[in-house]
Amino acid sequence: MIFLQLFVGFLRAGLLGYGGGPSAIPLVQKEAVEKYKWMTDDEFGDMLAIANALPGPIATKMAGYIGYRKAGWLGVLVAEIATVIPTVLLMMILLLTLSSFENKPWVRGMTHAVVPVVGVMLATMTWQFFSKSQKELGWVKSMAFVAGSFLLIQVLNIHPAIVIAVTLVFVLVWPVRSEKSEIVEQGRKAQ
Repeated sequence: MIFLQLFVGFLRAGLLGYGGGPSAIPLVQKEAVEKYKWMTDDEFGDMLAIANALPGPIATKMAGYIGYRKAGWLGVLVAEIATVIPTVLLMMILLLTLSSFENKPWVRGMTHAVVPVVGVMLATMTWQFFSKSQKELGWVKSMAFVAGSFLLIQVLNIHPAIVIAVTLVFVLVWPVRSEKSEIVEQGRKAQ
């Protein structure tokens, strides 16, 4: 049963993830967290951070990790095949079809109309992750991480993988304490 779920879940994400890996992330989250409950939102966020730091396409890294976690090496194979098959087939069909209609306005309009949809999907997921981080870290620390990441990635043009790696090392060396843990610690000291 798990192999069928892995295949269907990643096939659906692969079929609907128009625009590349980043557009598949919210779809994989929907399947892995909400539909099949293979992992929690926090676990998905951790997996996503690590997957972003590693080289290669994000969708296949997520499929490999989740497939292995749920069903071992055979789960990896099933999830990876389900992730890649739609792309391979659709690329062949689209390239053959669209190349014959590439000068038609409706084809250009169709490809341009997808961009805002993918943007909204990514923005929604970003807001969900930010909301979770502010619950754990508080607004000030969360905004500091957002501002620092923006500065490093957009202004200083540092690769996101380097920012993620440095952040992971920073948190390992100087653990970021949540407001909840600080309140609990203050309560213990008061007793």
